[in-house]
Formats: sequence, structure tokens, C-alpha cells
Amino acid sequence: MKSVLVAAALAAIIAMPGALAQAPAPLWDTGTFSILGYDPDTGEVGAAVQSRVFSVGNGVLWADAAAGVAATQAIVDVGYGPQALELLGRRMAPDAIIKRILDQDPDPLPENWSKQGRQFAVMNLNGEYAAYTGPKATEWAGNKGGKFCTAQGNILAGPAVVDNMVANFEKTKGHLSQRLVAALEGGQAGGGDKRGQQSAALIIVKKNCGVWLHNDTVLRLQVDDNPEPIKELKRIVELWNTRRPRSVTPECK
Repeated sequence: MKSVLVAAALAAIIAMPGALAQAPAPLWDTGTFSILGYDPDTGEVGAAVQSRVFSVGNGVLWADAAAGVAATQAIVDVGYGPQALELLGRRMAPDAIIKRILDQDPDPLPENWSKQGRQFAVMNLNGEYAAYTGPKATEWAGNKGGKFCTAQGNILAGPAVVDNMVANFEKTKGHLSQRLVAALEGGQAGGGDKRGQQSAALIIVKKNCGVWLHNDTVLRLQVDDNPEPIKELKRIVELWNTRRPRSVTPECK
């Protein structure tokens, strides 16, 4: 009798095609935590990011020495980056940029790549910033602002990630590159990306203040595939800071 009941139950499940159906897998991995920061002593602006995806810097960090910096992540529309820089270059206020970009997003894939899951942040050349975390960004997701910095992330262990990032940025001494790395270290100490680590990146810009002549990029680094990408990023940053290559432009500090 028991075998008959089991067979009947199986038949009922088979007869309902959606009974065992699972939600479709996401189109791409998205978990990330990033920080935008400004140093009023040097006028440099920069950003750093870590994620359990390959080569995260390619789709998240955006910088223009004539405009500012931006981070685009979560259910990301990479087009937000160029849009943000263009509007920063027109001296639009950061919160107005957030609203403009969201309002103009046509949400072309609402079912599986919804604009409600976007997360992004922008910062101008004075260190003024704004950030947005959509209600459908994968939990835990959120952002936190501090003095001349904003931290944001998704698929995180919890709010301690962004809390630690801001705290570390604010209390760390040294070059902006060292403060950005310290922020990533703080985020990881708070639990980081729930899936682990894989890649990290950093960029810092200031007009004509990169190495040699007519170079706006002070520092640009990517660790694309490493079991401890923040540790490796820190190693390279500390190496750079031992010599800190200079622009030939006299006004650069």
C-alpha cells in the first residue's frame, strides 16, 4: 500500500510542471563593496572596490579628473558610469545626478535585471557625494556616508561592512591610496562579500598630477583574480608609496 501512495505522490508532482521549478539563475554575479573618497589636502579623488567576481574594476569604477568619480554595481547598468561622469563634468549636484540617471533608466530587463536592484554612487571634485541602493539589490545591501567618503555594497554579510569602511577611511593616515585600501580591509573584517573574495581595484585621479606630463591618473591598479585580492592590492599600494612617482607639473603635491 505504501508503494502505491509514493507512486501516486510522484505522479501528482510530475503532473504539476511548476511544482519543482526553481527561480532562474541570475544573469551574472553582482556582489560588491566599494568606496569613493576625497583628500582635501591634495585635491585627489579616488575609489576602490572588492568582489567575488573576476576583474571587478572593469565594470564598477569610473573616474575623470575634470569631473569626479563613480561606482556602478549590484544589478548593474554599466552605462550609469559614463552618464555620471558627464553630469559631474557639467557641475550637477550629486543627488540630482542620482535622480536624473534613475529617472532616465528605461529598465529594459525588468524581470531579471531590474533597475530596482541598481546601486551606484557619485562624488564630485570637492568631495560632495550621493549614493543609491535599490530595494531589489541582493541583501544585505546598503550604503553609508562619512567625511569625504561614501561606502556601498550588496550581497554583504551585514551593515558592519560599510560601517567599518567609513570608520577606517576616516581614521587612517597617509595617502588617499592607503586610506582606500584600509577601507576595503575594514569591509572585509566586517564580513565582506558573503561569497568570499576574488578581485579588487583602485583608481585615483587629479588633473595633470599623474606620473610624467599631461597624465590625470595618479594611480590605477587591478587585482583581477587572487584568493586574497585586498592583501595583494595593499602590497602594491605600499610599494607605490615607498617612491610615489611624481608628475613633472609643478603645482602637484
